[in-house]
Amino acid sequence: MDLQTILDLSSRNHSHLCPRQILGARIGLAGMAALGFNEPPAKKRLLVITESDGCFADGLIAATACTVGHRTLRVEDYGKVAATFVDTHTGRAVRVAPHLEVRQRAYAYVPEVHRRYFTQLKAYQIMPDSELLTIREVCLNMPVGEIISRAGVRVNCAVCGKEIINEREIKKEYLILCRACAGASYYQPVERDAIPLYAYQREDATL
Repeated sequence: MDLQTILDLSSRNHSHLCPRQILGARIGLAGMAALGFNEPPAKKRLLVITESDGCFADGLIAATACTVGHRTLRVEDYGKVAATFVDTHTGRAVRVAPHLEVRQRAYAYVPEVHRRYFTQLKAYQIMPDSELLTIREVCLNMPVGEIISRAGVRVNCAVCGKEIINEREIKKEYLILCRACAGASYYQPVERDAIPLYAYQREDATL
């Protein structure tokens, strides 16, 4: 796959090109190659788990054609520029990340550029994989089938009654619960008499 074509696609979708998009594209290509793919495989054979969102993820998407909507891209937000690539047929997985010294190494490839941003922008496109990336075989902490789950499976939470899809329910004391009702929620309800959200948006709002 042609890197420039991938970067053109990523920059169109992202409205500009930045170093993290380039790292996403390069890591996407290297991760596929490490699993033996020279282009995005068909039929959801490739699963990508990205450890950050934003620009980096856009580069990954452009290179691998994996997306959240197709359930071939998962975001585990560790705040790291890194991704794990999984062959869903074999379960083999590799994690690809930039070298720890990648920013320093970049200066050797474009010594004529003196601003750090533009050094990275140019160097990340031409550095060899051995200088740019680390590629490591890893073992997932759960079977790939559990990560992907089965489409079309639906159950209702015993507490809130809401539908749960993709086998994300939790069984607790013979009850089927959604993650929120099981205590693993990322939100909590606001009391009915709480101040409306729009009040916080007014500069003169007083509490």
